[in-house]
Amino acid sequence: MTHPVPIQFQGLDLDALAGAPGRIVVFAGEGGTMGAAAKKVNRLMRGALERAAGSEAFGKLKQGDAMELGFPVGLAADAVQLVKLERRADKAAARKAGGTIGRALSKVGTLVLADTIQRAADVSFGIALRAYDFTPHKTGEKSLPGPVTLMAANPEALAAEAGPMAALAEGIFFTRDLVNEPANVLSTFDFAARLAAMHELGLEVEILEEEEMEKLGMRALLGVGQGSEHPSKLVVMQWKGGPEDQVPLALVGKGVVFDTGGISIKPAAGMEDMTMDMGGAAVVAGVMRTLAMRKARANVVGLVGIVENMPDGNAQRPGDVVRSMKGDTIEVINTDAEGRLVLADVLWYAQERFQPRGIVDLATLTGAIIVALGHENTGVFSNDDAFCGAFLKAAEAEGEGAWRMPMGERYDEMLKSRIADMRNSCGREAGSITAAHFLRRFVKPETPWIHLDIAGTALLKSDTALAPKGATGWGVLALDRMIRDMLET
Repeated sequence: MTHPVPIQFQGLDLDALAGAPGRIVVFAGEGGTMGAAAKKVNRLMRGALERAAGSEAFGKLKQGDAMELGFPVGLAADAVQLVKLERRADKAAARKAGGTIGRALSKVGTLVLADTIQRAADVSFGIALRAYDFTPHKTGEKSLPGPVTLMAANPEALAAEAGPMAALAEGIFFTRDLVNEPANVLSTFDFAARLAAMHELGLEVEILEEEEMEKLGMRALLGVGQGSEHPSKLVVMQWKGGPEDQVPLALVGKGVVFDTGGISIKPAAGMEDMTMDMGGAAVVAGVMRTLAMRKARANVVGLVGIVENMPDGNAQRPGDVVRSMKGDTIEVINTDAEGRLVLADVLWYAQERFQPRGIVDLATLTGAIIVALGHENTGVFSNDDAFCGAFLKAAEAEGEGAWRMPMGERYDEMLKSRIADMRNSCGREAGSITAAHFLRRFVKPETPWIHLDIAGTALLKSDTALAPKGATGWGVLALDRMIRDMLET
């Protein structure tokens, strides 16, 4: 898998600045205020840094943005990056500044002078996240960044603070790698194998094969994959880091490794992006990896249904009726509304086996949520205000956009079927809401539940402050924060 760029922490050594190769990064606040290290660089540059920090162009920059000074006189470095960031900047600005640095790391090496920045650990986290690059399928010489060093007054304390963030970065990178992989590489076999390998981190991992799921009555899930040569699988990951009597939180993910739409086939244009239809399962896997790597003091179980939705002679047809593990029957109106069929059985299995304190499911479920919220926010649906509030608070704290969507009985009535207990698709109107109501039918009334529709946030066509274009890893930060707040306090 892709690993974050190594970042080392070092005490201030002003005498070493003149001979530092590669790139030097300095910070200045509003009005060009600088710390001791930046002032030393300014003297070596004969005042050029101070002039840049006092310029009109620098004044117009937003917090976390930067300007470049190429061929700096008096330094061995190739360039100096001047980042606008106040000493007491908040977490979001500090991470954005790190992202700005991470976007332009030198092949030779990058020296970041963070002596004045209180949230230097968040700066380092932003550097790691934005430096991500998915390259396993590119041939030729790969452009890897040189060593990254943060100079700070107390490097030991900074390293201790940044340690848990390193585990988060590993989880986010694992999620991004899974979402970015093409479907001819990330088959149902390969996906399950990558998750099984996490037993080395201390996770308990089980893989349920089709025969076992058939015995459990998971015909909703199995129906989706019956047109594929790759067998469907259910992977259960348990992290038992909390007290023995702590009831676990359950995370459930949709893992459709490729979605043609089945017999209700999608248009050809854009279908290549359907390699990301396992994004919900990838986030669950990334969170579980993070929990294991940081030795979280919590009990969490992650369950992912892994299938491929293909059209062949054995594929599920529109008009078919399937029976779920719960026992409810479902009329399949549209075989491209397959994710909810997968989740229905996994949700029920999670409750029957683990009786969790709450369930969060994640899925690239509907295009309708993109129409409603674009790519800035994930759609949030819930049956429990307190549980939902805890997640929204965590998402806001970590800067991951999330917006609660409405639910109501009139929406639920739209699921009525003429020949079965419910239908799996109700058309375009309120598409993301009726999908959530479908899932809610497989959540017991006493179970707090959140559904996250990440269709608009799992993969982007343009880069962001903390990620290049492609998979974002959205949700790992928010869910890890919620687990800390709920289970580890």
